[in-house]
Amino acid sequence: MPPQRVFALPRQQSLFLPPVLNPFVLDAKLTRREKIKCFLLGIILVPLRSIFMVLVLMATWPVAALITFKRPLKQDVKPLTGWRRFMCRTVMGFLGRLYFFSMGFRVVVKGKQASSAEAPILAVAPHSSFFDAIVCIVAGLPSTVSRSETLATPIFGRFLRCLQPVLVSRKDPDSRKNTILEISNRAKSEGRWPQVLIFPEGTCTNRSCLITFKQGAFVPGVPVQPVLLRYPNKLDTVTWTWQGPKSKALLLRTLCQLYTTVEIEFLPPHIPTEEEKQNPNKFAQSVRTVMAKSLCVPVTDHTFEDCRLMISAGELTLPMEAGLVEFTKISRKLDLKWDNVKKELENFATIACSCKGGRIRIEEFANFLKLPISPALQELFSLFDRDGDGTIDFREYVIGVTVLCRPANTEEVIQTAFKLFDIDEDNNITLEEFAGILRSALGVCDLNVSKLFNEIDADGSGHITYDEFRSFALSHPEYAKLFTTYIELQRYQGLLGEGPDSDAISHCCTDSPSDHQEDSNSDKKDD
Repeated sequence: MPPQRVFALPRQQSLFLPPVLNPFVLDAKLTRREKIKCFLLGIILVPLRSIFMVLVLMATWPVAALITFKRPLKQDVKPLTGWRRFMCRTVMGFLGRLYFFSMGFRVVVKGKQASSAEAPILAVAPHSSFFDAIVCIVAGLPSTVSRSETLATPIFGRFLRCLQPVLVSRKDPDSRKNTILEISNRAKSEGRWPQVLIFPEGTCTNRSCLITFKQGAFVPGVPVQPVLLRYPNKLDTVTWTWQGPKSKALLLRTLCQLYTTVEIEFLPPHIPTEEEKQNPNKFAQSVRTVMAKSLCVPVTDHTFEDCRLMISAGELTLPMEAGLVEFTKISRKLDLKWDNVKKELENFATIACSCKGGRIRIEEFANFLKLPISPALQELFSLFDRDGDGTIDFREYVIGVTVLCRPANTEEVIQTAFKLFDIDEDNNITLEEFAGILRSALGVCDLNVSKLFNEIDADGSGHITYDEFRSFALSHPEYAKLFTTYIELQRYQGLLGEGPDSDAISHCCTDSPSDHQEDSNSDKKDD
């Protein structure tokens, strides 16, 4: 019976593509009929509603100024009490409802809101629009988490101060720690502070799934009440995503509707177990699972960092969605920081910038490596191409480089490869030696490798030293994996008696990492 090649283990289920590829996009093009309808209704509704909104704002501002009179501009250290708290909850609450009514919103409330003692924190999802602020009005104006710069915004900054928000400052390096501490203090105040309302997703999505919940709402380890937001309208005029209509266009479209329905559902409070109190991430996942089940939507591991990568992809002339990798999962499983992934995106862009759709085909892959398409290169490409569609996207590239190439790029492999090219053992590789080995290995007689040789020959001396070879290998881990893949093919052919030179090459690489070992390691990573 002929020997069988040892192929990579089956792909790890948890690194497959998510059920929703891009939760940050909205294709909201209006049909001709919808445009005509919006125009006809807008002629009447927009002027009337605009006047009504201005009148409500004019009435709200002095009330907000009175409530916050002689209150500190920065973060409050004491909650509102007495007449200030009464005016905030009743008068400001009424004016807030009136403001959203003037925009045409019809609010449907389901379930019962828990008291501050029962659930000090309200976790609201999915977060998809600036109109989501309506949940603050319905919930009785609880405290929110907001950027400190927002308080300086004319008019609305004064309204926000009435909510006594937990402030986040981008300039303060300790801001994240201080924010979590302040949330914990308010959540454990036994009702002295109002409830804290948090959008745990941290950014807007298209409501097709629930993305990663940030841990801020779950660190205190107190009961959390999940709150669901739905917009069951035939025409979506509210969803504000990273790829979609701008805020002004959404506001105008919303004002042109007869009414816009929003459903707010209060689920029973989630009381954390002792394990969840000690593990905020598990607590967040449990709450997210309950909310996703009620919404009948899947969950994904996208996060705000994916949005940052989308912007970076756009700056690198790639399609914005090319930057989506499910950052939470990739960073956790592969132990990568945002800066590492950003650097890999830049490397990916150098290969894929000329590719349609920001996906690498085997031709571009071979061109990047400055090598012809060979069995070894085809096998390496198939290891990167996790879904087998004949292309490599950025997510597949990051996984491939991290779990395939970098583990194979060891000092031992580099030394072995250098010895293989250094035929006369003079510690230098000439162009003839370099070309001869590659031509023999790839089976191409007229192979031109001068570009690749010159790129490795950093000082232009006409020969490659070990330091130059090592430096190039460390910055281009794809070649190490290509080398070990070639060696494995040679071994297999040698066992079949098809490769006369394979024994010598295989012998000098006996102890080097093999690619099925790398795949085994990568696929055995736990969730």
